[in-house]
Amino acid sequence: MIEVRDLTKVYGALTAVQGLSFSVAAGEILGLVGPNGAGKTTTLRSLAGIIRPTRGEIRIAAHDLAQDPIRAKGALAFIPDEPQLFDYLTVGEHLRFTARLYRQPETVADIPAMLAELELSDKADSLASELSRGMRQKLAIACGLLHRPAVLMLDEPLTGLDPLGIRRMKRTIAARAQAGTAVILSSHLLPLVEELCTRVLIIHRGERVAYGTTAEIAADRPDLAGRGLEEIFLSLTGQGDAPSP
Repeated sequence: MIEVRDLTKVYGALTAVQGLSFSVAAGEILGLVGPNGAGKTTTLRSLAGIIRPTRGEIRIAAHDLAQDPIRAKGALAFIPDEPQLFDYLTVGEHLRFTARLYRQPETVADIPAMLAELELSDKADSLASELSRGMRQKLAIACGLLHRPAVLMLDEPLTGLDPLGIRRMKRTIAARAQAGTAVILSSHLLPLVEELCTRVLIIHRGERVAYGTTAEIAADRPDLAGRGLEEIFLSLTGQGDAPSP
């Protein structure tokens, strides 16, 4: 569903992402992790078609993002860490507007179920400006899910959610993967990544430093055998030494 080859983005003298290659199959959840400034947001914005890579190839649901951007973007949903909403549209209006944008009027019938899943039913007539941070996050995700994307990219999706909201959002993400969606989850919450993701991509200073399951990554480093993702991450990014068992 997602294929990335030699993704590189250069800003003047700064190389934000260098030669990044990976893939995400249908039904897989890939955890994208790295320190602040590692290139995660640049990677996600490149995959979403928001910024143009300096070089490299990106394919979304078999569509080349550079050659066929309309179909590629139509197959994906990107929910950034800061929800981008219209303050003077209600929750329900956001979803109906989304259905019109994607030219999928039939999805209007799915709105009540989507509101219920994201715990927004009682906010259907509320303006986005009246919502809490967590509710705004849920609305952004609801808009992203409404057109049933083949590819879902989430940047810190649990921001602002309470413990119950976190549990239900994890369930929503897992359910989309089980239904065949290819998911990229970027988060600093490494326990979340370890719990939900089938594979992990660790980047540092714009380059890939590890890619695979936690067990596969640890297998390449005997000193990390049996370690959890947090210890592996800190060791590979030079931010600390893995503690003794």
